[in-house]
Amino acid sequence: MTSDNFEWLYRGVTEVFPSQTDSQEESENLEQLCNRCDRPLRVKLGIDPTGTDLHLGHSIPFRKLRAFQDQGHTAVVIIGDFTAQIGDPTGKDKVRKQLSAEEVKQNAETYLQQLRPILDFDTPGRLEIRYNSEWLSKLDLAQIQELLATMTVQQMLAKEGFNNRYNQQTPIYLHEFLYPLMQGYDSVAVNADVELGGTDQKFNIAVGRDLQRHFGQKPQFGVLLPILIGTDGEQKMSKSLNNYVGLKEDALSMYSKLEKTPDALLPNYYELLTNFALTEIPENPREAQKLLAVEIISQYHGQEAALMAQKTALEIVSRQNMANAQAVPEFSLESVEFPAKLFYILNASGLVNSSGEGRRQIQGGSVRLEGDRISDVNITYDDPTQLKGKILQVGKKKFIRLV
Repeated sequence: MTSDNFEWLYRGVTEVFPSQTDSQEESENLEQLCNRCDRPLRVKLGIDPTGTDLHLGHSIPFRKLRAFQDQGHTAVVIIGDFTAQIGDPTGKDKVRKQLSAEEVKQNAETYLQQLRPILDFDTPGRLEIRYNSEWLSKLDLAQIQELLATMTVQQMLAKEGFNNRYNQQTPIYLHEFLYPLMQGYDSVAVNADVELGGTDQKFNIAVGRDLQRHFGQKPQFGVLLPILIGTDGEQKMSKSLNNYVGLKEDALSMYSKLEKTPDALLPNYYELLTNFALTEIPENPREAQKLLAVEIISQYHGQEAALMAQKTALEIVSRQNMANAQAVPEFSLESVEFPAKLFYILNASGLVNSSGEGRRQIQGGSVRLEGDRISDVNITYDDPTQLKGKILQVGKKKFIRLV
């Protein structure tokens, strides 16, 4: 369990807190704690089964949990079957729907099946799966009162979601104040050394530290990971926004989404969703998109299925191009002086109204040649044989066959 290289720990991490020894109580930092050989660390990650499907955004903290497993530490996955019936108020502008125990149980079973490709379920001592109803359902009123007495209303209202709702005079129900306390108590119950979570979970993780102090335990370290931007390149990945890639999706569906990953997101997706060496990402964005899709799909369906999905996707594009070929107008390259930049050809062919618009369409990712997106605004072709017979496309409805 000893290693001087902590790349595995910091890859894709937004923050580790506390970042340095700032009190006698925390006499070592997380690196030193990881290097101690007396026992494996207990690394906690909680998830409330409030739905049925997980997506790639959910996979990020579980991938980090697997990294801890691979270093010899124990992953403690907390299934929030009790807290899910309250609902995490983090990031919500209104009270969440409370689920029944049966709904939570069914959701938890589907979650665990989706996590099998990520976590090590087989090596003895590497994984504990705990349900927080095991301890939370047994708390009596005196114990709940003790939990409530560790925080003030002012501290609760400092939490961004509560603060916004309070200022907007949106109702905040008393049971919602229990959520961060109960999630924090999970850390006490499993004696966590480290807790993983998204950047939106810092408040809840910090509550866990406070409660561990209260109950005489050494406070856990917090490791925060970023929220994944969805395939639209704008908002966080979410099923409701239809910008997600689900862990249960078939290989071809995953490929069709991932091969269109916006260029600006490629480094982020490689860092957070793969173990691929970041120095070896292809410079050509189109090649980087294809490789990313294969790398991610291989984790969930195997490399053979990933390569087959890639082949099938290319065949579909090819068939679509052939089907459209008869209806696609032709443009003769004889009128173009070579070498020629693509944005000039776009203008000369009438697909755009000016060379400037051609450049903007390329920059915006709207230009494709034979189905492959072109992202290099200065791409130049030396002679017409490089383009002869190919379909040049702008957007979804403008096509030209180059002859």
